[in-house]
Amino acid sequence: MTRFGNGALGRVVRSGVGRRRVQTVVIAVATMMAVASAVVAGSLLVATNAPFDHAFARQHGAHLTAEFDPHRASAAQLAGTRRLEGVTASAGPFPSMTISPVGTDGGHLPALTLVGRPGTGKDVDELDLKSGRWARSPGEIVLSLGFSGPLLKLGSTLMSSDAADARSLTVVGFALSAGQSGDMWATPAEVRSLATGGTTLTDQMLYRFDSAATTSQIAADRKRLTAAVPSGALVGTQSWLDTKRATERGTAATIPFLFAFGVLGIVMSVIIVGSVISGAVGTGLRRIGILKAIGFTPREVVRAYVAQALIPAAAGITLGVGLGNLLALPLLRDTESAYGTVSLSVAWWVDVVVPAGALLVVAVAALVPALRAGRLRTVEAIAVGRAPRTARGQWAHRAAGRLPLPRPVTYGLASPFAHPVRAVAMVLAVAFGTVAATFAVGLTQSLDAVAHAQDPENRADVTAVSGGPGPGSGPGVVERKGKPGAGPARSATPGSNRQQGAAGSNQDRTPADPAAMHAAIAAQPGTASYYGTATGDATVSGISGTVRAVLYQGDSRPGGYEMIAGHWLSGRGQVVVPSRFLERTGTRIGGTVRVTFEKETVTLRIVGEAFDTSDDGTRVHADLDSFTKAEPTAFHIEVKPGVAPADYAEKLSAAVKPLGGDAFAESSPEGGNMIVLLEAMAALLTLMLVSVAGLGVLNSVVLDTRERVHDLGVCKALGMSPRQTVSLVLASVAGIGVVGGAIGVPAGFALHDYVLPVMGRAVSTGLPPSVLDVYDPAQLALLGLAGVLVAVLGALAPAGWAAKVRTATALRTE
Repeated sequence: MTRFGNGALGRVVRSGVGRRRVQTVVIAVATMMAVASAVVAGSLLVATNAPFDHAFARQHGAHLTAEFDPHRASAAQLAGTRRLEGVTASAGPFPSMTISPVGTDGGHLPALTLVGRPGTGKDVDELDLKSGRWARSPGEIVLSLGFSGPLLKLGSTLMSSDAADARSLTVVGFALSAGQSGDMWATPAEVRSLATGGTTLTDQMLYRFDSAATTSQIAADRKRLTAAVPSGALVGTQSWLDTKRATERGTAATIPFLFAFGVLGIVMSVIIVGSVISGAVGTGLRRIGILKAIGFTPREVVRAYVAQALIPAAAGITLGVGLGNLLALPLLRDTESAYGTVSLSVAWWVDVVVPAGALLVVAVAALVPALRAGRLRTVEAIAVGRAPRTARGQWAHRAAGRLPLPRPVTYGLASPFAHPVRAVAMVLAVAFGTVAATFAVGLTQSLDAVAHAQDPENRADVTAVSGGPGPGSGPGVVERKGKPGAGPARSATPGSNRQQGAAGSNQDRTPADPAAMHAAIAAQPGTASYYGTATGDATVSGISGTVRAVLYQGDSRPGGYEMIAGHWLSGRGQVVVPSRFLERTGTRIGGTVRVTFEKETVTLRIVGEAFDTSDDGTRVHADLDSFTKAEPTAFHIEVKPGVAPADYAEKLSAAVKPLGGDAFAESSPEGGNMIVLLEAMAALLTLMLVSVAGLGVLNSVVLDTRERVHDLGVCKALGMSPRQTVSLVLASVAGIGVVGGAIGVPAGFALHDYVLPVMGRAVSTGLPPSVLDVYDPAQLALLGLAGVLVAVLGALAPAGWAAKVRTATALRTE
C-alpha cells in the first residue's frame, strides 16, 4: 500500500482533515492557545534569570561590595585582602560617600551612593557607559542609567546638597552597574573634595570569589574579609545575590500565574484532541472497516488518524508560537528597561522546545483513540457503522422521561449518556473553561487590591508640606526608575500636581514650624482628619546600609498599609515592617529592632507585618513620637463630605505659604503598568481558554447531531417543531454545563488560593486578606452559571443546523 504524499494514505489523511472542518479548527485553536501560553511562560522564566546573569558576567560584577572605614583599615591592609583565600579578582579602594543631591528647581533626589573611580574599570564591575563620557574634571558626575529621563539628561545640573556651600555637579554620562555598586560616579579627587565635616567617607572594595553562588558561601567570604582587617573596619557589605533577587522580583511574580494558564491550556488541548480523534473514530467505524477491507493495515489506520490530528495541530502550533512571541514582548520590554544592557527576546530554544513538546502531547493524545481504530475488526466495523449501542443510555431516557419537562428537553438531557466518553470530555472542557474564568476573575480582583494597597499615603485628599523637605522626601522627589517588582517608579514630572504645587518654590524657604502647620490645618474649614509624616533614611540592626523610614504622627490609620499579621501603629515605641524585612533580619512580630533616624537610636517593638514591597521590602513604618528629634514634614488630610479637595488645597496653600509651607490636592492613584499588563494578559488567556472550551462543546454536539440526524428526522415527522429541535440540542448540553460549572468553580477557587501565595512568595511577601479573600457567594454562583453559558454557546450553531435540516433529508441520511 502506498504511504504518504500522493499515495492512498496521504489521500485518506487529507480527506479526513478536509471533511471534519469543525474538528480541524478545534484542534488548531486548542494547540495555538496552549503553545502561546507556554511560550510566554517559558520566555519569562528565562528572562528572570538570563538578563542579570548575562549582564553580571559581561561586566565581571562584584560578588561582594564592601565598605571600609579608612580610619581603621589602612591602604596596605586593604591591599592584603586581595590575596585572601578564594578571592579571584578585586578592585579599589575607591572613595565612597552618601549625598542627597538637589535639582536646580529645588527637587530632592533620594540619598545616593557617590563613588570615586578613575574610569569604568575592567577586571571587576566594568561599568557599561550607555551615553555621554566618563567624568574627568571637577564638578562632573556620571549617573546610574536608572535616573535617565526627561528631568535628568546629559548636561543637567545638580547641587551636591541643599546647604549654602553646595557644589554644582554636571551630568556628563549615564552608566550601568549590573551589581549596583553605586548610584553616581566622579573622579576620586572630586569625591574627596565633596566630603565635609559631617560626611562619612568610606573606602569601597569590590571582590570576586571562586565560590559565591549561595548565601552561605557569601557569608563565609564576608567572614574572611572581617577577620582580615581590624575590628570595626568593615562597616557594610552588599551581596550580588541580594541585588539579583531585587532585580528579578517583578517578572518572578508573573511566572506562577502564567504557568497556571499554561497548564490549563495544555490539559485542555489534550482533552480536546483526544475527544476529537475519539469522536472521529466513533463516527467513522464504517470508513475504518472499508479502509481495512481494501488493504490498509492496522498500523496505517493508526498513522492516518494520528496524522489527521497532527496536521491542524501543526498549524495551531505555528500560530501559537507567533502569538506567544507577541504576548511576551511587553513583559520582556519591561524587564529589559531594568537591565539596559541585554537585548531581550524570546530565547530561540523556547521557540523550539515548546512546539516540539506540543506536537508530542498532541500525538500522544491522538494515539489512544487511533489505536482503538487500528484494533477494530474489519467485519465488525462495517457491520456496526456509526450506530451507537442500542442499550447504552436507555436508563437515562427512562429517568428523564419522568421529569415534569417537555419531551424534547428530557430527550436532550438523556442524550449525553449514549456516549459517556464524549460526555466526560465535554464536562472536562466546560470545567476547565470555568476554572480559567473563575481564576481570572479572582486574579483580576486580587491585582486590583494589590494596586489599591500600594502607597496608601497618596490616597489622602490633600497633602501639605512644610517647605523644606529632608533628603528624599517632600515635593519634587525624583526616584530611580523602578526595578521589576519594586513598585511603580515615581518621579515629579512636569505638570504633576505635586510639582506644580511645590517644586521650585521651596529652594530658599525656611521650613515651616510643625506646630504652626498643625494649627493652620486644624483651623481650616473642611478639615475632617489629618496626620503627619516624616520620611528619610535610617539604619536598622540586622541590615547593612540604610533603609527607608516613614514616621507617622497622629491617627495614621487612613494611610496605614494592609496588614498581613499583627496591627497598624497605635502608639509610641512601635514599628510595622514588611515580610521581606522580617526575613532578612530574622525577626518576628513581638520582637524588637533598633532604628537610628537622624542620629537618634531607638529600640522599637514590631507590632505588625505590612503588605509593602517598596524599597525591596525593607521600608520601616514607625510612630514619630518615638523619636524626640523628628518632626513631620508632610501632612495628609481628609476633607469633609461635599468639600472639593482642589478648593480646599488652594485655601490651605494661601494660609501656609506665609509660614513656609505649601499644599496641593492629590490625584487619584493609578495601578502599576505591570498590574495592568497582567490583568490584560489574564483576560486574553481566559478568553482563549473559554473559546476553546466552547469549541470543544461545539465539536461534540456536531458529532452527536450528525449521528442522530435520522432520529431527528423521525421526531420532525412526528411533529417536532424547529424550536423544539433547538431545545432538544441545547438541553443535551445544559446538564453538561451545570456539572462542568459545579466542578470548575471550586477548582478555580482552589487554584486562586494556591497561585496567589506563590506569587507573593516570589517577591518575598505575604498577602493580606484583602488580596486573598476576593470572592463572594453571588459571584461564585454567577461563575457557576458561566459553565452553562459556555456549553449553550458552543451548541448554538449545531442546534440551528439541526432545526433547519429538512425532514426528508434527515430521514434519508444514514
